[in-house]
Amino acid sequence: MTEKLALYGGTPVIDRELAPFRTIGPEEEAAAARVVKSGVLSAYIGSRGEMFMGGTEVRAFEKKAAGYFGVKHALGVNSWTSGLIAEVGAIGVEPGDEIITSPWTMSATAMAILHWNAIPVFADIDRDTFNLDPESVRAAVTDRTKAILAVDIFGQSADVPALRKIADEFGLKLLGDTAQAPGAKNDGSPTGTGYDIGGFSLNYHKHIHCGEGGILVTDDDEYARRLALIRNHGENVIDHEKREDLANIIGYNFRMGEIEAAIASSQLDKLANQIAGRQRVADELNEGLAGLEGLQTPKLLEGATNVYYVYGMILDTEALGVSRPQLIEALKAEGVPALMNGYLNIHRLPLFTEQIAYGTGSFPWSLREDRNFAYGTGVCPVAEELHDTSFLGLSICLNELPSEDVADIVTAFRKVWNNLHALKD
Repeated sequence: MTEKLALYGGTPVIDRELAPFRTIGPEEEAAAARVVKSGVLSAYIGSRGEMFMGGTEVRAFEKKAAGYFGVKHALGVNSWTSGLIAEVGAIGVEPGDEIITSPWTMSATAMAILHWNAIPVFADIDRDTFNLDPESVRAAVTDRTKAILAVDIFGQSADVPALRKIADEFGLKLLGDTAQAPGAKNDGSPTGTGYDIGGFSLNYHKHIHCGEGGILVTDDDEYARRLALIRNHGENVIDHEKREDLANIIGYNFRMGEIEAAIASSQLDKLANQIAGRQRVADELNEGLAGLEGLQTPKLLEGATNVYYVYGMILDTEALGVSRPQLIEALKAEGVPALMNGYLNIHRLPLFTEQIAYGTGSFPWSLREDRNFAYGTGVCPVAEELHDTSFLGLSICLNELPSEDVADIVTAFRKVWNNLHALKD
């Protein structure tokens, strides 16, 4: 006889709090103390001179990050949202331009486009990888498309070779949001580095954690210059005669502090071990969950690796005869942590369906009376179905998860699956 589900009064498989994921240790404490003792918490000045590019800790971290990721330029910023805003501005986007991006991501990806009065156009995602579907991207290109902003979601790279082919075919820029996948590989290259401009998040639950922050990466000298100008009140220092060189250089303070840079540098040293730990968790989950009816474990893009910010699964609720809310409730009762339904579908947010971003006059969509931009349900059916019905995720970034904890999570899943009849009844 199968053991009674905790949901119905049985004993939960996991009856303890799982240890939170913690990477801050003596190395980060020493790095922060070093900066505090120096008395220099930030060395930026928004005017000409050596300090326009920041202090010694920021520049040392940038040099280290450029070497680690194998790029010519790395620039630290105070958040990855700032990084996204900077990279969209750096490519010379014009108001009313279109940028194709994913609906399955944090809202900042699309907001960075709107920030410059450009218009986000949402392409659908691949059901297996949750990243942009290249064919959906191709179908979304128009004569006003400026760029593709891809997202390397959940720890795995988008199909950069396919997206690059489309970008080159139509003369588009290719930008990357690799907030969740630093250290992953795509055809042997680090994620984030196959874009014209890419970069990574450094906030508290990411692989590299310094509180808040981001890293922009590029091999293009001109983009690096423009990113630095956007980061730090560049209008004060730019003196080019060409008007296009002055465009989008608006005074921002996107500057990273010295403490954050020092901590991020220590965290970068730990990245390989953090990745190995999460890949170990994923491998154990893959093995333990194999064969469960109606459950698809994560699939890898050919030639890519995954650093598993989220362990993303797909349910076949029709085959199971049980809804996702029922399964989530049963799993939570067994102590399985951090289950989620996936990201919001950004294209269904009221900001887009009502086309209200700046004031109430439909700006910047009002710049484009030649085009009807479609948002809302039906635009990205794969992302919508996953969000509404079938996606099931484990945020393995939030807990330490030694092998004993992973084994208990697997046991909890199998217990629930062995009791599907009880959920049906």
